[in-house]
Amino acid sequence: MQTEVIILIYFILIIGIGVYSAFRIKKPSDYYVAGKNAGLLPVSGSLLATILGGSAILGTIELSHKIGWAALWFLFSAALGLFTLIPVSKYVRRYGNYTLPELLGTFYGKKAETISSIIIPVAWIGIVAAQIIAAAKILHGLGSISYQNAAIVSGVIFIVYTLLGGQLSILKTDTLQAIIIIVGLLALFTFACLNPFEHTFETFHLTALFNASFTLIDLLILLLTYSVTFVVGPDIYSRVFCAKDEKTASRSILTVAIILLPTSFVLTYLGIYAQQSGSGIVAFAENLMPTWAYGIFIAALLSAVMSSADTTLLTSSMILSELVTGNLNKKNSLQLTRYFILLIGIISLTIALFVTSIIQALLLALTFFSGAFVVPTLAGLLKLNVTKKRVALAIVLGGLTALAGKIINTSGYEFAGNLIIVSSYVINALILVDYTNTSHVSTKL
Repeated sequence: MQTEVIILIYFILIIGIGVYSAFRIKKPSDYYVAGKNAGLLPVSGSLLATILGGSAILGTIELSHKIGWAALWFLFSAALGLFTLIPVSKYVRRYGNYTLPELLGTFYGKKAETISSIIIPVAWIGIVAAQIIAAAKILHGLGSISYQNAAIVSGVIFIVYTLLGGQLSILKTDTLQAIIIIVGLLALFTFACLNPFEHTFETFHLTALFNASFTLIDLLILLLTYSVTFVVGPDIYSRVFCAKDEKTASRSILTVAIILLPTSFVLTYLGIYAQQSGSGIVAFAENLMPTWAYGIFIAALLSAVMSSADTTLLTSSMILSELVTGNLNKKNSLQLTRYFILLIGIISLTIALFVTSIIQALLLALTFFSGAFVVPTLAGLLKLNVTKKRVALAIVLGGLTALAGKIINTSGYEFAGNLIIVSSYVINALILVDYTNTSHVSTKL
């Protein structure tokens, strides 16, 4: 019962932040990018909470069950993506305003903006649904609520506080959630270290970073389909747009990248420990921790899930609103964005009620996104000479090629699938190259 009380207090606090933030919204930019005035702590906290979503935490733990210490690469690749983003982030702020499609429109024109504004929200619905599913399973695991009711409760709560306060609300809730995530993980890690496993425990050594289940080719695919989403990602860029200046944005990215490195060790250690104890991470935590600490850990898992869901939900809704109105600064854009938050939230919640596992769909969406948008976005930010009229074609063919490769990969033909995924970047680049100009890099940056 003590755990349920802690969770209830957590939910009330999150909703309270949403209500408080709603009264502080004075203009559209407050709702969309927190007035572009966020400091180091809120930007770092929000970025960390967004990255440490349910898929990152539970994904690392699940991977550690299959590939041992090589699961470190999951968050290592995320950190590598952030380190790569640091020198690029200043261009993101200079050329962008609210969303990634808007940024692409600045580089390549209306057609590129329109097609990306359609593709991204559709793909991101699966990601929002996946977070609701994860939250529902966490609450259902407590044994006091059904899966369906748990999905409704968690879905409604994050939809409401996102709807009320927009980015102002998200920055505050994400910062709180980041603190809860770190405290919860450290609490479980501490109790695990105080109760060493009785049998042989796989100790870390450098050679354990690769094994028969995780090779250099697997790392390459992880970098191309996961790491790059931190260099080019609408949810990541939304944090950059909120920062009050370029220095704050780059420092926040660096801070989070550094934090991810020890966090990866903690999560992988816990995953290996839980597997050898013969239980899942939630049951493992319940058996190992006192009730109060277990309640904090469950709140940490919920924080991880909901912090990814709110950012993805708001970003997708902003993109659709901009697609319809043509400019988020228009008077009716804010109201339309809130309508889309409700619409996408309800669709995602409905999916979560009837589908209890869409992790594969989540990975498919990320792979498609990587193949479609990484090359065009980086080419625009770095001012490479490309054929603008072929950008829409590059986005579609690059995304479809990567998606086909992922489907083939999951069908049992791993090498062929991986090869096709890699080729999606080559195809994208070949379509974009301006063959009439051999000097591809502008001297003006």
